[in-house]
Amino acid sequence: MKMIQNEAGRMVPESVNGLKQVPYMGVAKYKPEGYKAKPPIRSCADYPEDGNKIVKNLKEALIKCGIKDGMTISTHHHLRNGDVLTNQLFDVIHSMGIKGIRWFPSASFSCHKHLIPYLEDGTIHHIEGSMNGPLGEFTTYGKMAGVGVLRSHGGRYQAIQDGEVHIDIAVIAAPTADPFGNATGDRGKSACGLLGFALADSEYADKVIVATDNLIPFPCYPWQIQGNNVDYVVEVETLGDPAKIVSGTTEVTKSPDRLLISEYTAQFIEDAGLMKNGFSFQAGSGGTNLAFALYLKERMKAKGVKARFVRGGSTKYLVEMLQEGLTDYILDGQTFDLEGVRSMRENANHVNTSPFTSYNYHGKGNFASIVDIAVLGATEVDVNFNANVVSHTDGLLLHGIGGWQNCMFSKCTILAIPSFRDRIPVILDEVTTLCAPGELVDVIVTERGIAINPLRKDLMKAVKNSSLPIRPIKEIQEEVYRLCGGAPAKPDVDKRKVVAVVKWVDGTLLDSVYQLKK
Repeated sequence: MKMIQNEAGRMVPESVNGLKQVPYMGVAKYKPEGYKAKPPIRSCADYPEDGNKIVKNLKEALIKCGIKDGMTISTHHHLRNGDVLTNQLFDVIHSMGIKGIRWFPSASFSCHKHLIPYLEDGTIHHIEGSMNGPLGEFTTYGKMAGVGVLRSHGGRYQAIQDGEVHIDIAVIAAPTADPFGNATGDRGKSACGLLGFALADSEYADKVIVATDNLIPFPCYPWQIQGNNVDYVVEVETLGDPAKIVSGTTEVTKSPDRLLISEYTAQFIEDAGLMKNGFSFQAGSGGTNLAFALYLKERMKAKGVKARFVRGGSTKYLVEMLQEGLTDYILDGQTFDLEGVRSMRENANHVNTSPFTSYNYHGKGNFASIVDIAVLGATEVDVNFNANVVSHTDGLLLHGIGGWQNCMFSKCTILAIPSFRDRIPVILDEVTTLCAPGELVDVIVTERGIAINPLRKDLMKAVKNSSLPIRPIKEIQEEVYRLCGGAPAKPDVDKRKVVAVVKWVDGTLLDSVYQLKK
C-alpha cells in the first residue's frame, strides 16, 4: 500500500479498496468540480398501477433487485442498538451464497456483532461506515478483508451525492410504511423518530427496498421517505427491539467531575456572551451533555433568554425546552429517546432534518455553520487542539464519527471532556487518530480547567474577567501527567497495514488507522 503525507502531516494511502484517493488539503481547500451522481431513470410502466409494491419477503425483494457478488448494500442506523433487520438481511444474503458485499451503513452498533462470521467467510468484504464496539475491534486487529472507511454523517451523504459510493441496493427499515413505499419513523411499534440518514440512499440507489413491521393503507403521511423512490416493500415481523432502539446514555451523569465539566461549559457560554436571545446550540446524548443542557436551561430561564433553535439528537431535555418556550424549534437529526419520538410526531416545531440539510459539505451551505455553539465529546485531544473521536489511546477502533466532524463548523465548538479516563490522560502531545484539525476546536473544558484555542482571541477577551479557571492547555496536560504517572504508552501498531481510514467532511483522506499487534 503506497502512502503519501497529507496537509495535516498524516500518512494516508494513495488508494483504498482499489479506488484512488484525494489526500486532505486543509480546511475549505478542496473544492471539487463536476456534477452530482444520478440515479437511473425509471418508468411507471414497470411498476404496479395500483401502487402495491409488496413482495413476500426479503429474499424475493433481493432477487428482484438483481443481487450479485460484490454489490454495495446500504442500511441506516435509526434503530440503533435495537436493530434486528440488518442482521436478518445478511442472514438472507449469506443463505443465498452471495459474496464480497460492501456494507454501507450510516452507523453500526454492538448488536451487529452478529455479522462478524459474515466478515470472516467473505459474505461481507468490508464496511464503509462506523465500526463500533466488536466490529471496531475485529477491524483493528486486521481481520477484515478490505479497508474500513469512516465518514461523518454529512460525509456519507457527500460520498453518495458525489458518486464516490454507488449504492446498488438500499434496504430501509421503516417503522411505518404503506404498500407504495411511503415511509416514516415517527410512529409504529418500532418508532425511532426520523429516517433522515436513509434519505440519500432512497434518492441515489439503483434499487430501494422498504421493510416495515407496521404496514398501513396508502397514504402513509407524513412521509419521510417518498414511495416514488422505492422499488419494493417487504412486511417483516419485527424491525428491532424497541427497548434498545433508544440506546446510549440518556440519563444525566451523577459523576461530580462530569457535573463540574457541564457546569463550567454552561457558565463559559454565558460569560462569553454567547447565550443571548436568538442564539442556537447543539448538544448530543451522553451524561455530560445532558447535564450541560440542564445547566444552560436554568441560566436561560434566569436571564430570560430564548433560543431560536436547538439542534438534535433530541432528548427529553430538549423537548422540555421546546415545550417551556425556551426555543422556537428543535431541528432534529436523530432521536435519542421516546420523548423525542413523541414530540416529533406531535409538535410541528420539532422538525426532522437530514444530513443533506444539516451537514453535507458539498452543498450550497448547510445548517452546521449557522449553529452558534456545539458542545461535543472526544476520546482524545492534543496540545494543538486536534481531536479524536474514533479510537482510544490503546489503538482500538471503537467509535464512529457521526455528525461530530460536521459540527466543528459551528461558530464556537466546545469539547467537554474529562482530563483523564481510567487514569489514562486525555490531553496528549499528539492524538492517536486525527478526526478534526485543531483550528476548528475553539474550547476544551475539563474538570481541571478550560483551555481556549489561541486562535480565538475574541473568546479570551470575552472571559478575561470570568471566575472560570481559564488555563493554557499545556499546563492542564502537565498537571494530569503528574497525577497519572506520565504520558500514556503509544499503541503497538503495524504501520505497514492500514485497516481503516478517516475521511474529512469533503471526502479527502484525513488519517489512517493501523493494525494493532496482538
